[in-house]
Amino acid sequence: MRSTRSRGFTLIEIMITVLIVGVLAAIALTSYQRNVVETRRKAATACLIEAAQSLERFYTTRLTYVGSPDPATVLTCANDLAAFYRFESVGAALGQRTFLVRATAQGVQASRDTGCTDLSLNQAGQRFVGATPGGGACW
Repeated sequence: MRSTRSRGFTLIEIMITVLIVGVLAAIALTSYQRNVVETRRKAATACLIEAAQSLERFYTTRLTYVGSPDPATVLTCANDLAAFYRFESVGAALGQRTFLVRATAQGVQASRDTGCTDLSLNQAGQRFVGATPGGGACW
């Protein structure tokens, strides 16, 4: 009777397996990084909406936006995203009955999300990317 021996894997088989795992890991990492950037951007847009709501509550009681608190100091979401976005309110500079809240990407977020680095929202609910109204895919 003939015995069969297990020969194991050849070096070529192991190298092909390592190559396949490496390619899959590279694709997964790129996809993961893109999703992280998009998630941070969506969190920033939600924070802008929260800031706008806060300013509207302020306006309801005083009939002016002048003197309203800066969202960067009041909102928890702005503090949570401080490493990736700088939030500011330009309400008083635009007048008593208008405001503009802005989130500007910084650091890693700015370098990876180049098309959506400057997000803004005004009192009429208009969304902007830079100076362009509409927002497109960034919002």
